[in-house]
Amino acid sequence: MKIAVLSPIAWRTPPLKYGPWEQVASNIAEGLVAQGIDVTLFATGNSVTSGKLASVSPTAYAEDPGMDPKAWECLHISHLMERASDFDLIHNHFDFLPLSYSRLIKTPLLTTIHGFSSPKIIPVYRKYNADNFYVSISNSDRSPELDYIATVYNGINTGDFSFSPVAKDYLLFFGRIHPEKGTYEAIQIAKKSGRKLIISGLIQDEVYFNNKVKPFINEEDIVYVGNSGVQERDKLLGEAFALLHPISFNEPFGLSVAEAMLCGTPVIAFNRGSMPELIEDSKTGFLVDTIEQAALAVSNIPSIDRAYCCQWASSKFSRKKMIEGYLKVYNKILY
Repeated sequence: MKIAVLSPIAWRTPPLKYGPWEQVASNIAEGLVAQGIDVTLFATGNSVTSGKLASVSPTAYAEDPGMDPKAWECLHISHLMERASDFDLIHNHFDFLPLSYSRLIKTPLLTTIHGFSSPKIIPVYRKYNADNFYVSISNSDRSPELDYIATVYNGINTGDFSFSPVAKDYLLFFGRIHPEKGTYEAIQIAKKSGRKLIISGLIQDEVYFNNKVKPFINEEDIVYVGNSGVQERDKLLGEAFALLHPISFNEPFGLSVAEAMLCGTPVIAFNRGSMPELIEDSKTGFLVDTIEQAALAVSNIPSIDRAYCCQWASSKFSRKKMIEGYLKVYNKILY
């Protein structure tokens, strides 16, 4: 079986810091290689893989302001499609653009839909539905207009994270700083619960950061530590009393939620999108609806067994579990 894994090129694969789609593409490629499968990863030239690497873009366009994103995306996708006959299956993590090639090639195209940036892109998925195979990353993120071959939860490499049986006393916000991720709400929860909050993440909305987040940063009880890398992420997640995830949108998955639980850290999340699928309420964290409920949940965190959080995440969201799911999908498509 020869598999082509198409990763985005906004960031390196795997990303040095932020880059969830690139991270999942990497986890899949590495997991397949570990199973003895012939994998070619289509990603940026500075990407790292134990499989074969194919690239036209030397680096990621989010890391090089001189690159035109659309031009390099065009070159990147076409590079794979012109080699489509070399593979038994193409696994697409590049959203809807590669679908426009699917009727021009004979190789089956499987697309993991990592969420819908807008309902406006659904017509593209709908047009090519009959010619393609779609996987959702949670049951909550399925469009009723589309057909799906399976739901496969994102899987994380358990070796990248350390279980911490004992936590420190700080709360953690870990994710892109944007209104829909709830950085401001996390600050309010921390204030109401009387605990220190550490904020880590890519500033995706500068205006929001300057108006709603920065005024509270004082390096005492509200601390911003920047966009953390792999080692800092493991330490921050593992030592946190709880991860705060007060989202205001229907999040398709939420890697940081699974990663925190793998480290043993409970999660307090607003009950939207995939959160009921990721969090076992009152056992690996708490599903709440308001800032007040979240602050109250902080006081109940000692009732959560950190070892159980780790076991839950390992059983549901490991790379091994994800690869098992995708191999079933591959076999269903090919055989």
